Amino acid sequence: MPIVHLNGRNLPAEEACVPVLDRGFIFGDGVYEVIPVFGGHPFRLDEHLQRLENSLSEVRIPSPHTRGEWTTLIRNLIDANGGGDQSLYLQVTRGPAARDHALPENPAPTVFAMSNPLRPPAPEVLEQGIEAITLDDIRWSRCHIKAISLLPNILLRQTALDAGATEAILIRDGQATEGAASNLFAVLDGELRTPPKGPRLLPGITRDVILELAAANGIPHREADIRAEDLAHASEVWVTSSTREILPVTTLDGKAVGNGRPGPVFRRMYDLYQANKAKLRGNR
Repeated sequence: MPIVHLNGRNLPAEEACVPVLDRGFIFGDGVYEVIPVFGGHPFRLDEHLQRLENSLSEVRIPSPHTRGEWTTLIRNLIDANGGGDQSLYLQVTRGPAARDHALPENPAPTVFAMSNPLRPPAPEVLEQGIEAITLDDIRWSRCHIKAISLLPNILLRQTALDAGATEAILIRDGQATEGAASNLFAVLDGELRTPPKGPRLLPGITRDVILELAAANGIPHREADIRAEDLAHASEVWVTSSTREILPVTTLDGKAVGNGRPGPVFRRMYDLYQANKAKLRGNR
């Protein structure tokens, strides 16, 4: 059984308990962060903690820890679960209070963290790619906040799974925004493109790394809107996230993307990303 962190203590998961009046349980009133760990080393920790702090500020939950305290908490939990490659989940809710839509005064946030083994995508997925479908983006207008109230994302992802696909690519006002649980990239006329940051999508850490790697290695790229109709003409489509890294979409809405196989830009970026991970593992 994994070791988790709850309000200042590391303990076995089966011993961790949260009050039933916690606003995270009652309202989904909280935010979260997911940090990949490679070789015992958290990936882009400062960026992940900055995004967590941004989310906390947006929903008006006081940050329960300093940056240094978060770092210590995370590193201790990584070590408690044996190091190696992990997926570290952090969650902060507003804490327990009487059920009322109004924010409680002087809240005592609940801090929870857990770790699970992080496994790379299966070789056949990287070789063949995944299938995705497009769906209307039914989520709220502040998707840049990493909130724990993910019911719309869950329903969208399940709709994709019910259709035999792996992911849903979301469309709002004619523009592709992101996946139900991922960021979106497309190769259009030889240029790697991803929608710009804003309230319609989560500012992904892996997304930013890919843009940095493209800039450093001469891959044409830019942040720009991707229209729904552009996806039908893209030579490559990818989805990215901290835990799934980069996945090529080779079938979209039942039609082949490009030649129906992972493309050359994906292959190059995948190798660059793996080299970046290898450097991180060597730092610890």
